[in-house]
Amino acid sequence: MTWEYQVFTLEQSGWIATGKVDTAALADHLNTLGKEGWELVSAFDTQSAGATRLCVFLLKRAIGGKS
Repeated sequence: MTWEYQVFTLEQSGWIATGKVDTAALADHLNTLGKEGWELVSAFDTQSAGATRLCVFLLKRAIGGKS
């Protein structure tokens, strides 16, 4: 089986240490990608001076063969 991968990021809004992620928009985006066959395999944040700056999401889906 072979895979293809997609990476997307979300910037946080707000001041240092009070940033928020729009979870409803994130869920909508992930649900759309899920309908296209993408599976979320990892998510992590990047930090600067102890505050989260970006949330990174890694997805995969099978190409060719069985999924």
